[in-house]
Amino acid sequence: MTVAVRTLVVWCPDWPVVALGCPLDEPVAVVFANRVVAASPAARECGVVRGLRRRVAQARCVELKVRERDLDREARTFEPVLGALDDVTPGVEVTRPGTCAFVTRGPARYFGGEAALAELVLARAGEVIAGLLAGCSEDAPAGVVRVGIADGPFAALLAARSADPARIVDPGHSPEFLAPMPISVLGRRELSVGPGLSSGSGSADGSGLTEVLARLGLGTLGAFAALKTADVLARFGNEGVSAHRLARGLDEHSPQGRLPPPDWSVASDIDPPADRIDRVAFCARSLADELHQRLRSEGVECVRIAIEAETTHGESMVRVWRHVGALSAAVIADRVRWQLDGWLSGRAGGLKDRPTGGIARVVLAPQEVVAAGGCQLDFWGSGSASETDRRAARVAARLQGQLGAEAVLVPVYGGGRHHKEQLRLVPSAEVELLGRSVTAADTQRSAGADGVAPWPGALPAPSPARVLSSPRVVELLDADGSAVAVSGRGRVSSPPHLLVVDGRSCEVVAWAGPWPVDERWWDDERSCRQARFQLLTDDGLARLVALESGQWSVVAIWD
Repeated sequence: MTVAVRTLVVWCPDWPVVALGCPLDEPVAVVFANRVVAASPAARECGVVRGLRRRVAQARCVELKVRERDLDREARTFEPVLGALDDVTPGVEVTRPGTCAFVTRGPARYFGGEAALAELVLARAGEVIAGLLAGCSEDAPAGVVRVGIADGPFAALLAARSADPARIVDPGHSPEFLAPMPISVLGRRELSVGPGLSSGSGSADGSGLTEVLARLGLGTLGAFAALKTADVLARFGNEGVSAHRLARGLDEHSPQGRLPPPDWSVASDIDPPADRIDRVAFCARSLADELHQRLRSEGVECVRIAIEAETTHGESMVRVWRHVGALSAAVIADRVRWQLDGWLSGRAGGLKDRPTGGIARVVLAPQEVVAAGGCQLDFWGSGSASETDRRAARVAARLQGQLGAEAVLVPVYGGGRHHKEQLRLVPSAEVELLGRSVTAADTQRSAGADGVAPWPGALPAPSPARVLSSPRVVELLDADGSAVAVSGRGRVSSPPHLLVVDGRSCEVVAWAGPWPVDERWWDDERSCRQARFQLLTDDGLARLVALESGQWSVVAIWD
């Protein structure tokens, strides 16, 4: 039986906020895809927590400063922290910006025990982070860095999350420490990240499994760990066995994991040597695709990768990254770009032990691989909806790598009363493509689940299929041939009967409205005062028409 390895995890709970240089004593929220992904301690005191929509967070805290998430900056800013820990041990593994881990056996003996090692790591990391925070004292604020030590990276990460600032679980006592934890921690992506997690090609998010376990009455990790492994395997398969090992406090390294041969590594020489990230971004994408294709031809997937770089002055730098589940080509390319950007930025910032010359060679070396999982297609070979989403995400990532970051745009719901402002186009790399939906019905259902009412004055679902870039001027007449008018109180002068579009008259079969809108009266440039009608005409089209400044126009169409 595999014995769990003593592991130290460094966790920065507010890293997206820290990386942006925002003071933690001010209410700040970092959003991604219109959701809060991180909040400063001052914002949390006002009720701003992860998962809230932007509008809800701003309603809870009127002084809230909202910043968009910058993953590149998070990774680039985390490199100096990793550089400080390199003096403690060379075996630091990065799981994501703000979280890293290493085995404690050697460092703990050298520095005089695990307690002394935890204090040293807190001091080294805190010193670097203190310089990143605007307006802070010489020491890092309490709680900005946390350290956990336990048997295995999963237990160590939970220890870090419950630490203030450090917590050490005695050897052999990780199962007792994990037993009272809720079963939901197995399905939370941020808790599934660890230096030893190798879930193969399975889902990186075990929320489906945890929901089933909760319905079966297994509400804690201890209750789940008490089950027999054979029973778990028979009912939940390999994914259940991996989760069962975590609940028992065992090492997460997959039993199928193995070291790849050296000839699976890929390398590229950069001539002339690169001193800016934009020059090596394309190289990173090409190397990631080459490595991914090579591993696929061998029937394996990479879960742990070493990124190596050599400079013109003979300097060699290595950083190890681990990911939940298999590393796709897009994920590998992101990690390579982040790491090279961190090294190059460190040189520009004058940090010690940073490269003094341009990068002349990049090597990607897989450190651990697992057997590639198969995909069960539908009877006619079309594949499931999730597989279709993954396929679309891979295509978007490939096009983005070939054409540029701004070339592939996807719609994102942003709220608002007007049809033209509810959806906006953003680069596909800035949103989570898997499992997303931007339909009005799904948006309203999710809003209701969050306890948030729809936008007042917004059109009811379904949303228009076509939004005209330039409104088309029309006439809306009643049965007597007079123009339909709307009073200041929102009352219609007479029922609409004819819609005249480009000189052609269409009879109004059904109509709804008016829906009056009067907003931003204090802003001459952005003020809007109009009345909207939903009209169904005898030509089979449904139109959204708006009356503004005495002029009717078609602004959107349902077809």
